[in-house]
Amino acid sequence: MSDGTPKAGVPLGFRGIRKYYNSRIHDRKERMLLSTTPSIEGKTIKEYRGVVFGEVINGIDFTKDFIANITNFMGGRSEEYEQELIDARADALTEMSERAQKIGANAIIGIKIDYEPMSVGENGSGMIMVAASGTAVILE
Repeated sequence: MSDGTPKAGVPLGFRGIRKYYNSRIHDRKERMLLSTTPSIEGKTIKEYRGVVFGEVINGIDFTKDFIANITNFMGGRSEEYEQELIDARADALTEMSERAQKIGANAIIGIKIDYEPMSVGENGSGMIMVAASGTAVILE
């Protein structure tokens, strides 16, 4: 369909669903200002609403893990892992923005993003955790 809505009966897979969902969230969050700085030049903080978080834990599938191991052995960049980090960071920021919006904020300042690799199970399946935090504020 021309509006980007998934067609009925067409399996999108996890990544397709996430991209569709995030595009819809992004459309609603255009007015949410995100910044790593403690203030926004030219803006006045009217009210502090509190600390907000967004956490995401993404699994790395066997194929990506295998390709990344080859890349590690041969040298070079691992595009598979890089894309997982990009997706996880976007999801964490989206989640944090939703939480800030729910408490009436129109901006988040002092954003910090942390990444943590995780191993799960006996075989050590790879996962990545991304946590975003910041202070939700109302700007004038």
